[in-house]
Amino acid sequence: MKIALLGYGKMGKEIEKIALERGHEIVLKKTEENDYKGLEHAHVAIDFSIPTAAVQNITACLNHNVPVVSGTTGWMNDYDNMVTLCKEKNGAFLYGSNFSVGVNLFFELNSYLAKLMSKVKEYNVSMEEIHHTQKLDAPSGTAISLAKDIISETDYTGYTLENPSENEILIDAKRINEVPGTHSVFYKSAVDEIEIKHTAFSRQGFALGAVVAAEWIIGKKGVFGMKDVLNLHSV
Repeated sequence: MKIALLGYGKMGKEIEKIALERGHEIVLKKTEENDYKGLEHAHVAIDFSIPTAAVQNITACLNHNVPVVSGTTGWMNDYDNMVTLCKEKNGAFLYGSNFSVGVNLFFELNSYLAKLMSKVKEYNVSMEEIHHTQKLDAPSGTAISLAKDIISETDYTGYTLENPSENEILIDAKRINEVPGTHSVFYKSAVDEIEIKHTAFSRQGFALGAVVAAEWIIGKKGVFGMKDVLNLHSV
């Protein structure tokens, strides 16, 4: 499989390493310094760039009829536009706020717990997310996904980084050197607290999931997520 890497930072290099180990070929390493030459030869593209580059990268892939897997966060205001373009081009587009298998199982656990807790009104929910200092967006895409899943199962209507109203989830976003990613969800009452937590030890889990998603999307048409890759819709 020939892969175009759109974004060649720490995650891009980790994805390259795993892709090569799995017998794939890298035909483009896109940075701010070069163009899309080589994209036309790719069987699939993997975008782990920056928020300001994601839309351009995904658009280029769809215009070149190259399936694209994106793990860049912080650009969700344009997500619907990319879905529309994908459908117009009859292309393939997969977005994930987090490609770790463990995190996607954590998403399912979070949704189930939120459904249970929606019936117990004396608990208030809050969240904490910790990432490395190079992460540009806050809260993280993973934290936003967790919050949205809670909102869909409860009376909460939004999330905020500070001064939450009664119906908002407080997300405490911390940036600490060399932390790949930690996400915690707390349900606290006057008498006790329930916590679920996912801690990443390295970027390897995210990179492996992205490569697996790229392998999975070959030959498919439509808009997908990691639920499709991991067949979690029936869970």
